[in-house]
Amino acid sequence: MVGNEPFIAVYMMASRRHGTLYVGVTSDLISRVVQHRDGVFEGFTKRYGVKRLVWYEPHDLIVDAIRREKALKKYKREWKANLIERENPNWDDLFPALLR
Repeated sequence: MVGNEPFIAVYMMASRRHGTLYVGVTSDLISRVVQHRDGVFEGFTKRYGVKRLVWYEPHDLIVDAIRREKALKKYKREWKANLIERENPNWDDLFPALLR
């Protein structure tokens, strides 16, 4: 990943470790995470303080990313938490590393 370049991704945000989760898809992950963090739009993430990027999966095509997002949203919370913890056991905020 090259810092600050837009890329398609499915992602999960959390309010804190094992907190409220949000699953989304975007064609520009960095810009979208900034919007979540700044509370630009009214809605779920702003209401529940979901500002920590805890997992993401890059995709080449938006249609594939949308398909993956829809599948993830059907999974139980425990499955999503396990997916996060495989790559990010402490639920660290991955956003600062995207900017490097």
